[in-house]
Amino acid sequence: MAKIMAVNAGSSSIKFQLLEMPKENVIASGVMERIGLAEGIFTLKYDGKKEETHPVLPTHAEGVDLLLKTLIEKGIVKSLSEISGVGHRVVQGGEYFKDSCLVDDTVIEKIAELADLAPLHNPAHIIGIKAFQKALPQVPQVVVFDTVFHQTMAEEVYMYATPYEWYEKYGIRKYGAHGTSHQYVSQRAAELLHKPLKDTKIIVCHLGNGASICAVEGGKCKDTSMGLTPLEGIPMGTRSGILDPTVVSYICEKEGKTATEVVNILNKKSGYLGMSGRSNDARDVTAGMEAGDHRCKLTFDVQAKRIVDYIAAYYVLMGGCDCICFTAGMGENLIHLRKNILNRLGVLGVELDEQANNVRAVEQEITTKNSKIKAFIIPTNEEVMIARDTVRVAKIR
Repeated sequence: MAKIMAVNAGSSSIKFQLLEMPKENVIASGVMERIGLAEGIFTLKYDGKKEETHPVLPTHAEGVDLLLKTLIEKGIVKSLSEISGVGHRVVQGGEYFKDSCLVDDTVIEKIAELADLAPLHNPAHIIGIKAFQKALPQVPQVVVFDTVFHQTMAEEVYMYATPYEWYEKYGIRKYGAHGTSHQYVSQRAAELLHKPLKDTKIIVCHLGNGASICAVEGGKCKDTSMGLTPLEGIPMGTRSGILDPTVVSYICEKEGKTATEVVNILNKKSGYLGMSGRSNDARDVTAGMEAGDHRCKLTFDVQAKRIVDYIAAYYVLMGGCDCICFTAGMGENLIHLRKNILNRLGVLGVELDEQANNVRAVEQEITTKNSKIKAFIIPTNEEVMIARDTVRVAKIR
């Protein structure tokens, strides 16, 4: 048995799971938040308990040190030598990375070089990688890229109709994201369908604060909604999703802003937050909708419509569909959003089972027996995918 640490470092956070492999048992999990602020939050779950403390975490390095120290103090591990490998989620691997790989200086340099394509993520991932390298210098570190799963897209799918030189010089093309989640959920869906993965046509809706749709045929990505960056696709918590590119220059002229400032608004102040005027948190927008706020209802309707646009396109692309899967925070918990989406798909023979849909965060089929396309809620588990790849790449036994 090997203990693997699966890590997802954000700009001010570290999410983690310590898993026993190959059984995939979660030994401990948690998150460190508000790194770099006056007071941090450290949530730890282990042995059926949940504990929260408020340490001062100036940088990720202090967060990693505290995490590893706590694992020993709580008896979760007797010594750090029990940790056989550390796997790190990295959002953007560009065309350079075709698979997960062991970390070395060249890999870190390339992740940094690709930071322009994921400015909110790649720099934070590097900070987390270096912090764990320092704390566990003898332990193999593996990077697992969100973009790798989407490397099977055909050229006609990932290319944009822009000057070809932009692709040659700058790598301007669709890369996608949430690959580990789409891969996990599609594999689990095949099991629920009782079909070999190679014979399946699955549409995965990863709906969180960041959200993307993916067409998965035979276990491989055929198309996905996110593009060069996570800004393309459906509306999200703070991201606009697709729009006419002229909006950028138009707002620059009308409000005297730079293109960078407008793109920042499209990334951080649009989506749920911009449309509702209330919050980027779906729970707050739901409360507003239930209180009769038109803009909150409109927010969900716009997102549902765009999601259905992608589902319909992917149905045609794959020549059919076995099932539609809902995952991630909103996909697993927003009963009304799933209903809104599936009720729009009646033309494809989708028939919602309202009673089955009236659940949160559980694995369940939510369509009737008569539905021509099944729909499932499947809680995602990106950490398991990270741990599996860490074991495989580092050849841990």
